[in-house]
Amino acid sequence: MIALIDNKFQIDLSKPIDISIPLSNTDENPIAWYIEKPEIEPVKFGDWIGKVSEGSSTNFNNIFFNPHGHGTHTECLGHITREFYSINQCLKQFFFTAELISIAPENINGDLVITKNQIEKALNGKTTEAIVIRTLPNLEQKKHKNYSKTNPPYLSEEAAIFIREIGIQHLLIDLPSVDREEDEGKLLAHKAFWNVKNVNNLNDDARLNCTITEMIFVEDKIQDGSYILNLQIASFENDASPSKPILYKI
Repeated sequence: MIALIDNKFQIDLSKPIDISIPLSNTDENPIAWYIEKPEIEPVKFGDWIGKVSEGSSTNFNNIFFNPHGHGTHTECLGHITREFYSINQCLKQFFFTAELISIAPENINGDLVITKNQIEKALNGKTTEAIVIRTLPNLEQKKHKNYSKTNPPYLSEEAAIFIREIGIQHLLIDLPSVDREEDEGKLLAHKAFWNVKNVNNLNDDARLNCTITEMIFVEDKIQDGSYILNLQIASFENDASPSKPILYKI
């Protein structure tokens, strides 16, 4: 099925490119922020178990997980503000122009950092509503890694400011956070991207409609370039939700 977006871009809806990581209750599930793997278990009422293989008429599971630490998720500025903001209220549009870029983070004082210059060079003057950052090397391990206490690569504050200043509304990255794992709670890249100057008293020009999506995975066979992004979340009234970002070739 062919669709026309904004009367400008033609995409084939039968050829989605899924860049999300599925959530499971196995050791294959990626983990960050010092938590354990997700739990997916059948409901139990006395001798009754919500599992067809155990004699029930249906499979009836409870799922316990953390959107920030258990896989692909999309978050709004409510992630860092004192006042509650919900991703379900902030994200009301779901199709965007997107640019996929690949970057090998630079070694800066022992950390691997994505810099402003790298992003500016990779975009090469292109304007877009969303940016998808694939870090190099692009190891399959990203889909299964326990990131806790590994100091993964992250985005410099200057890079986040640049992304904001050129009008990008949605930032997607294949890392557990745009910020350093242990940064004394500064969250410089988060604050810079959302233009949050005071987490206790939100400024009027903070970017309520903008999102950060973390822990994606973009296969090597997917080429850098321009796409249409379909950014879908579950309807949680929470600062973040598990999400399923889909790219379509233009």
